[in-house]
Amino acid sequence: MKTPLWEPSKEQIRQANITRFIKFINDKHNLELGSYDELYDWSIQRIPEFWAAMWEFGGIIASRPYDEVVDDLSKFPGVKWFGGARLNFAENLLRYRDDQLAFIFKGETQKYSKITYQELYHLVARLAQSMRDAGIKPGDRVAAYMPNLTETAVAMLAAASIGAVWASCATDLGSQAVLDRFSQIEPKILFTVDGYFYKAKSFSILPNVAEIVKGIPSLEKVIITSYATDKPDISAIPKSVAWDDFLSKEARPDIKFEQVPFDHPAFIMFSSGTTGKPKCMVQSGGGVLINHLKELMLQSDLKREDKILYITTCSWMMWNWLLSSLAVGATVVLYDGNAMYPDQGAMWKLVQDEKITIFGLSASYLNFLRSQNFRPGEQYDLSTLREISQTGSALSAEGFEYVYQAIKRDLHFNSISGGTDINGCFVIGAPTVPVYAGELQKPGLAMKVKCYDDTGKPVFDQMGELVCEAPVPSMPLYFWNDPEKKKYRETYFSVYPNVWRHGDYIMIHRHTMGVTFYGRSDAVLKPSGVRIGTAEIYNQVERLEEIADSLAIGQEWQGDQRIILFVKLAPGFTLTEALKSNIIKVLREKASPRHVPARIIEVPDIPYTYNLKKVETAVTNIIHGRPVLNRDALVNPESLDYFQDLKELQT
Repeated sequence: MKTPLWEPSKEQIRQANITRFIKFINDKHNLELGSYDELYDWSIQRIPEFWAAMWEFGGIIASRPYDEVVDDLSKFPGVKWFGGARLNFAENLLRYRDDQLAFIFKGETQKYSKITYQELYHLVARLAQSMRDAGIKPGDRVAAYMPNLTETAVAMLAAASIGAVWASCATDLGSQAVLDRFSQIEPKILFTVDGYFYKAKSFSILPNVAEIVKGIPSLEKVIITSYATDKPDISAIPKSVAWDDFLSKEARPDIKFEQVPFDHPAFIMFSSGTTGKPKCMVQSGGGVLINHLKELMLQSDLKREDKILYITTCSWMMWNWLLSSLAVGATVVLYDGNAMYPDQGAMWKLVQDEKITIFGLSASYLNFLRSQNFRPGEQYDLSTLREISQTGSALSAEGFEYVYQAIKRDLHFNSISGGTDINGCFVIGAPTVPVYAGELQKPGLAMKVKCYDDTGKPVFDQMGELVCEAPVPSMPLYFWNDPEKKKYRETYFSVYPNVWRHGDYIMIHRHTMGVTFYGRSDAVLKPSGVRIGTAEIYNQVERLEEIADSLAIGQEWQGDQRIILFVKLAPGFTLTEALKSNIIKVLREKASPRHVPARIIEVPDIPYTYNLKKVETAVTNIIHGRPVLNRDALVNPESLDYFQDLKELQT
């Protein structure tokens, strides 16, 4: 029997949104559901009834009600949700128009600003007016190459109010990476900035913007916000206009919220693009809205009085997820810059100063703090913090324990996993159940998640593929320029007919119904045919003080596969034979003899995507002499150079 790291108090359970939701369901359907597991079982057995209840509980604003929740759940893909409904995504996010703070913006530099819900509504109204005047219509694409600023959020809301389709990339992407994404979708308008800050240095992106504009002939207008300088010279950017000059001078226009079908496109999200041009996944405004409301209100217990912060950029789906917090009326804290500047306490000072209640971060961020033995709970007043949300990649059991030992003993550690693909989570937390080390608490409500073995049979307590056996409203409508849905089907449905295969390697624990993640299934190692998740290796190796980071791949060798482990050393350490022996000893004893690598090689850096995921596939391609098609998809593409022509891999 496992001992939980945290259990909610009776009062915490009583006050949770999900407790109110269970009562709502019981009253509506004459049921006696009590626990999360009972609610979950009902939600996957009664999928239409669950989403109908979420529509009502979430207070979704629609000018026309739906005729039916779902047409045919067996059409997977191709199901139609909430047919007949007419609504607007932005109207649902701008339902509050009072003096509560909507956004607090904090730049890594001294830049700081606040805006109330009332002020936000009027600012969105002015921008939407200008965009309509510029000819933007429902279905037009609006793109942003922006930092995580208030203006970025305002532009998204203005686009959504018109029924335009939003796509965004952060400013740390290179011009080619941006072109690979935006050129496919032919946007009419581009929102961008003069530059951004990182580690207190200012970086101009105007040369990048000029290249991007040149490469996208569909662009009719480029709106540039002054962020890094007061009055940038934008004369070299064709079709450009300053944000202040573009913004309607009308003081308080009303927003005409375009009423569109539930499945009208709202977002185009991009895959990481490490194996070719990024896929453009088109998602509906209604689907994203109702799924985000479920995850924010029920699974994260977000309330109007909360202040929520996530370390993210607008390249990542967590940015979209964070902004949907407006629909709950919470205060959203936007941070732009290096989360470690001027030191590793930067974000914790922000949590303290702004009295943050929900703080979102990545596994890699936590792992770095743990490697430095940094203990935020001892240095900062975290009394308001009641939840940490964590995503990006798998976190070890020791990472979970670190949160409760070094940050705060009484908080809900909400480890979540899903994907850009669904703009949400397959597996997530629940504020009314215990947290166990190394386990994401539960499959998300109405997510019919299973773990399949090699034969496609559902299993517990053993590793396998994460699948979802039923449709979800936020799954992509289609991929851009994929009229027959050929790429769509190949991506998710080519392995198990009528079942979504997500590409994660997991275990569902029968006793707790918690889920442990072991890495991407396309990066699973198979020495002598035995499947090993890369996270099993990282969890052991990265506990050693000498190791700052690591990456494991499988090398085809003499008719089999052997494990190669690359290590990035912590400052002051070298890869001695003694350290290699210790790594082998730890893996042999803590994992198994099969986890022991054939070669351990030091590299200066480990490659990551902008979504903070290690890039095993690109390194695997390099060592097998295959091309890496899209280096610009990486936050540190130069790191791939270290893996070329390694002599250690030839013997």
